Amino acid sequence: MVDLAYVIAGSEATGGAGIQADLRTFQQLGTFGLGTVTCVVSFDPQDDWNHRFFPVPPEVVAAQIEAATAAYDLDVVKIGMLGTPATIDVVAAGLRAQPWRHVVLDPVLICKGQEPGAALDTDVALGREVLPLATVVTPNLFEAGVLSGMDAIGSVEDLTEAARRIQALGPRVVVAKGGVELPGDDAVDVLLDGDEVTVLREPKVGRVRVAGAGCTLAAAVTAELAKGAEVADAVARAKAFVTAGIEGRLAGRAPFEVVRQGA
Repeated sequence: MVDLAYVIAGSEATGGAGIQADLRTFQQLGTFGLGTVTCVVSFDPQDDWNHRFFPVPPEVVAAQIEAATAAYDLDVVKIGMLGTPATIDVVAAGLRAQPWRHVVLDPVLICKGQEPGAALDTDVALGREVLPLATVVTPNLFEAGVLSGMDAIGSVEDLTEAARRIQALGPRVVVAKGGVELPGDDAVDVLLDGDEVTVLREPKVGRVRVAGAGCTLAAAVTAELAKGAEVADAVARAKAFVTAGIEGRLAGRAPFEVVRQGA
């Protein structure tokens, strides 16, 4: 039996995040990965490595989803960067077209490289169209604040409250990630599964965020769920996988380091 893991996400040209990181994660964790590309993000080394954002036409996104879901019996999918309200609409329609055992949403709210108004439209559409379809959502600290409506999250208790507020929007499971941004020596995440709260801790590896960690965590959860793991086990294994990838992180000429999956 081959375990299939599907991702709908953007391409990040340096390979540190996005669908490239997702597919590497799927491979490392023993699943057969396939993906639909929603947009291309290309850093600009001539402009302080700022983002350049290029959306894939919505009809092309829809065609990719149609092909992937016709070719295989897919029941676990990760949703990453979607990029525009039009793309969000076609992805939501694709998700509604069949039953899913798990929809893992990495809620990329800020699409860097877009005008602020366009980014806000995308944020609103994501919350309206896709979040209610998710079974698992994995917001980082900033995303947890936006989705929960909380102005500041400075403790594990705050993070837990944010997870409860996000859960009320639809998903059964929330993995609210404190990462290196909460005070203390540990990278702390809160797993809210139904009414059960689990606090996951790993020693911090440095004090600076490493690119691709969020993509990798959600992809690792997706892969483990595709293999049949229970959610709590999938999240715990994913956190350990990401921690190892941060410890073995890759540096290049860009001004950031990236998670190295399978390090």
